[in-house]
Amino acid sequence: MVLPNVSHLTIPSSPAYIGAVVELSRAQALEIYERMALIRTFEERVAQLFAEGRIPGFVHLYAGEEAVAVGVCTHLNEGDYITSTHRGHGHCIAKGVPLGEMMAELFGRSGGSCKGKGGSMHIADVSRGMLGANGIVGGGPPLAAGAGLTAKVLGTGAVAVCFFGDGAAEQGTTHEAMNLAAIWKLPVVFVCENNQFAESTPVVYHCAATSIADRAVAYNIPGVSVDGYDVIAVYEAAGEAIVRARRGEGPSLIEARTWRYFGHFEGDQVTYRTAEQSAAHREHDPLTTFARQAAERGLLTQEDVDRIHRDAARQVEEAIAWAEASPLPAPEEALTDVYVAYR
Repeated sequence: MVLPNVSHLTIPSSPAYIGAVVELSRAQALEIYERMALIRTFEERVAQLFAEGRIPGFVHLYAGEEAVAVGVCTHLNEGDYITSTHRGHGHCIAKGVPLGEMMAELFGRSGGSCKGKGGSMHIADVSRGMLGANGIVGGGPPLAAGAGLTAKVLGTGAVAVCFFGDGAAEQGTTHEAMNLAAIWKLPVVFVCENNQFAESTPVVYHCAATSIADRAVAYNIPGVSVDGYDVIAVYEAAGEAIVRARRGEGPSLIEARTWRYFGHFEGDQVTYRTAEQSAAHREHDPLTTFARQAAERGLLTQEDVDRIHRDAARQVEEAIAWAEASPLPAPEEALTDVYVAYR
């Protein structure tokens, strides 16, 4: 068995690609850029903290994929739900989980959103509709279907968004959830973040389909592939899917083709792709791309961009201070917040 040559792997085009035609207000442009800058700053700082040995366990960083989480979650409110992946920091921030509680969770402190018990791969904040990062590949889709069923039965008008990776696109749980959501017309939007590698296996090897979005045909639901580096394209596609879900018309599938800047996890030697590939993708960075788009439309200035980055840095440092000031969980806390505790 021979793996394909991925030395020239790029984001392929798709007939279903949506172009950036949405018109935004200045307030919307500021909100979008602020959220993306906050995610980028948080992740780059977490990389430093992990390298210094200040964060226990594993971390999987979201830098490079900011346009996907922000483009989708900008349409959501606190009553809506999201399910996440092992790479969940960006989804948390985009959905409004406080940075201090997130950082404390990474530090394993009691002030964390899960009292320091979940860590990076299991951050959750149900009060804000963030149903959890998930260390199980393909673990989120059934949860999103359940949240969508809850919203439909109770008539709340809420939508559940399921973020999953290209690796999870091959899991039976994902297909079962999409099929069930389609049968029952559940208000779920499935968002595949195709960063082109399932850990280290290239999508051109593990996926038989040319486009993951094409699989929507099997469930008789809309499917579209977008440039995951273009937040406006993601925003447009997500807006259509979320409105459709709220109208009771059922689920949709969005494939956002993107690229993660860091390895699969911190410590990954990243031998499965080249530095030239990563450099080429960074030339189309989602933050700089959107800043340029917004500047051309008169929505952002360089002063805005500089101020936003300064403010993001301040917020992240404040979150670190909050985390370090938070105590470790008491030993007896090991038996609380669990379904079953054996004594």
